[in-house]
Amino acid sequence: MKELLLGNEAVARGLYEAGCGVVSSYPGTPSTEITEAAAKYPEIYAEWAPNEKVAMEVAIGSAIGGKRSFCGMKHVGLNVAADPLFTASYAGVNAGMVIAVADDPGMHSSQNEQDSRHYAIAAKVPMLEPADSADALAYTKAAYEISEQFDTPVILRMSTRISHSQSLVETGDRQELPLKEYQKDPAKYVMMPAFAKAKHVVVEERTAKLREFAETTPLNQVFWNDTKIGVIAAGSTYQYAREVLGDSASYLKLGLVNPLPVKLIQDFAAKVDTLYIIEELDDIIETHCRKIGVNGIGKELFPWVGEFSQKLIAEKLFGEKENTFTFPENIPGRPPVLCAGCPHRGLFFVLNQLKVMVSGDIGCYTLGASAPLSAMDTTICMGASISGLHGFNTARGKESAARSVAVIGDSTFIHSGITGLIDIAYNQGISTVIILDNSITGMTGHQQNPTTGYTLKGDPTAKVSLEKLCAAVGINRVRVVDPYDLAQTRQAIEEELAVEEPSVVISRRPCALLKYVKHKAPLKIDTEKCRGCKACLRLGCPAISVANGKAAIDDTLCVGCGLCADLCRFHAIPTEEEKA
Repeated sequence: MKELLLGNEAVARGLYEAGCGVVSSYPGTPSTEITEAAAKYPEIYAEWAPNEKVAMEVAIGSAIGGKRSFCGMKHVGLNVAADPLFTASYAGVNAGMVIAVADDPGMHSSQNEQDSRHYAIAAKVPMLEPADSADALAYTKAAYEISEQFDTPVILRMSTRISHSQSLVETGDRQELPLKEYQKDPAKYVMMPAFAKAKHVVVEERTAKLREFAETTPLNQVFWNDTKIGVIAAGSTYQYAREVLGDSASYLKLGLVNPLPVKLIQDFAAKVDTLYIIEELDDIIETHCRKIGVNGIGKELFPWVGEFSQKLIAEKLFGEKENTFTFPENIPGRPPVLCAGCPHRGLFFVLNQLKVMVSGDIGCYTLGASAPLSAMDTTICMGASISGLHGFNTARGKESAARSVAVIGDSTFIHSGITGLIDIAYNQGISTVIILDNSITGMTGHQQNPTTGYTLKGDPTAKVSLEKLCAAVGINRVRVVDPYDLAQTRQAIEEELAVEEPSVVISRRPCALLKYVKHKAPLKIDTEKCRGCKACLRLGCPAISVANGKAAIDDTLCVGCGLCADLCRFHAIPTEEEKA
């Protein structure tokens, strides 16, 4: 049966058809939908893990235990999971194990633009890169065969464009596989130095066999047309090149991007007049080509940064630029903002008013860095807000600790913030940490996490108490505030900054977009009282604007949170309580 599927949905279908039994992931755009789609198949056990390292370790354990496994993450998540990946390459698998990593060229939703192919090379594991949804399904199934044939984890490299674009796939039946026998084998699975030395030799032998495999696998395909131009590409760049050049060029489409073939590339290059090597981000394929004596046009023509497109490739190859419409009006940009009614808005407004240094983290609350809230100084990686603040205050002293805070979401705190808080408590730091608890993993689309009390499939489960957890690691001062209450929030933060010991403030209110949240009636402006002072605009709420010199509230967006009413000195925004 043919279906129109997102690339991520096609990977999930591939997991199902390949007989995968265990899926463990941490949500991260653009990879999230793989695990969400896999969870819909009752034959697959699927879970959200606290972080990517745990997810990969679960997948490794499942594979050793005899059941095909999978873990998915975005590119920066592979940084977190790199530790088990490198050693799993030595240990190998029992049943097949596949790792999907979704890169984000163009940084649509990421803090950097790294190229995950480096990980496959460094860990010495095979990597496949699909070019559409049909490939995504087929390559996922092929990855399990390669995993078991060569006794190795296999990485499936996705990208934002392939993950989130739709194309036709032909679905098939599930391959039901018996649980493989597990046999105790310390020399294979216990990676202490004596055993690991021998396993490194095995890894090098396996890599040599994979190089031979790369020469003949149907994952690498040649399409002969006009030989005046030849293109070597993989993934989305292959599709872009095909759309631009059509039958006026021949193509070597690489589906196995690590290890890369040698003779196949050399033979292809010898038969074309001009060779282009088109790849997003780093020059992995180009460098390989030069090492094997193949010279082509690559990064001297195509950029090192950003996401490619048909338009970009046409411009670089032929100097062609599309005709575009321009407007004489100066249309302002529309940067992303916190949603109307977002519980984080009140907190960031208070932090802005307090003029404190804010060590930030990864999540939708990172938007607190944007004007007019402008209440974030740093954002590095998941969990870095807490440990980074500890380092900042250790360097600058007590006066700094009295004028700085860390902010971190509930899911991110569980992911990698706990260890930073332990570091502060253990080493007698005096930093103030604010946990933004909105009862969900917000930025990636409302996934459950260990603080919500529900599993990936919506089943009730154990719920982590942030208050008890913070107390258990040695924090004596833990308090909860409602960020809709500006006065309470400000008082709590000021009091915790004033004490010379570590403290945690939990800013707790559910995400305004959660379906179970019941909102108050939208607020309205009393235009007779409104002086047009624009104080309400300092919140950066998308529901508030100015029309004819007066504030205006969009009743299709407003959730009645009341923050703007708190700011209005002229009582031009009456709340339901004031009306009563």
